[in-house]
Amino acid sequence: MSDKLKADAVFEGGGVKGIGLIGAVAVAEEKGYQWVNVAGTSAGAIVAALLAAGYTAVELKEIMQGLDYNKFKDASTLDKIPVLGPLTSLVLENGIYEGKFFENWIRGLLKQKNIETFGDLVLKEYRNEYTYRFKLRVITSDISRGRLLVLPQDIAEFGVQPEDLNVAFAVRMSMSIPFFYEPVTIRNIKTKQVSYIVDGGLLSNYPVWLFDSDEDIPPWPTIGFKLVEPGEGKPHRIRGPISLLAALFSTMMEAHDARYIKDEHFSRTIPIPTLGIGTTEFDITREKSEALYQSGKDAAEKFFATWNFAKYIDKYRKTKPLPGRSENLRSK
Repeated sequence: MSDKLKADAVFEGGGVKGIGLIGAVAVAEEKGYQWVNVAGTSAGAIVAALLAAGYTAVELKEIMQGLDYNKFKDASTLDKIPVLGPLTSLVLENGIYEGKFFENWIRGLLKQKNIETFGDLVLKEYRNEYTYRFKLRVITSDISRGRLLVLPQDIAEFGVQPEDLNVAFAVRMSMSIPFFYEPVTIRNIKTKQVSYIVDGGLLSNYPVWLFDSDEDIPPWPTIGFKLVEPGEGKPHRIRGPISLLAALFSTMMEAHDARYIKDEHFSRTIPIPTLGIGTTEFDITREKSEALYQSGKDAAEKFFATWNFAKYIDKYRKTKPLPGRSENLRSK
């Protein structure tokens, strides 16, 4: 793999809107970029996991075009009771939908590439490095302990070896949209405490900083893929309890990242317009799906027309390099 065309990639979460991420990836791949490390939250974790497994953007587009997203709304027997079913499920199970269809779906796709656990995604050249050992990073939220989890490394806190963590299970955790999907529960082998794990977007929906190091100049860039809403950045208009709840979730998913994303992060970000399509718009039409994909392609073409890694380094990262990733890791 040529150093010139190496890059890390970080993908924002956004449910169905993740189709736009694939369009942007397609352009990056056409320009010759090859991914070293990839990471993502929720829908971004889906894209990252499949790229880490070896799927190309062309393959991902074919998969998404042939997918019936409504199957992701896998209701339990309780959910199917008219009117009261979903409400009862929400109260008793903390989520309306099971999430089992999704987990089995992505497990099958990963198996086709011979990927089951994170042990299958260890990068040999970085096997002795904690931060870069695994090709994939999945972001989740442990709401029981109020903590951001970066998997697989942080699963060790529960007494589980990172290499043993199932990749599909980790992605299932990351896409557990609160109240929409049932949260994943994990019992800590050490303390016996149970943690409820939900969508990583609650704590960091766009962790573009994940592969950064203050120790040295990065040998290749991190490129961020961000989904941009039509009204992003504008004040929320509160008109009642429903709009209040929507504003609450929007704030939780955006406020943390908005505080820490600086100019240096935006300069390496591909902002993908989402065309007003909703996160859980699972009945999305073929036309809207294609429009999202094209939106991602257009955004990436615009980004790469001006992207210059050397200028980025000169402006934001030009410091005296210390022993770190670019020197130590290449010798391993």
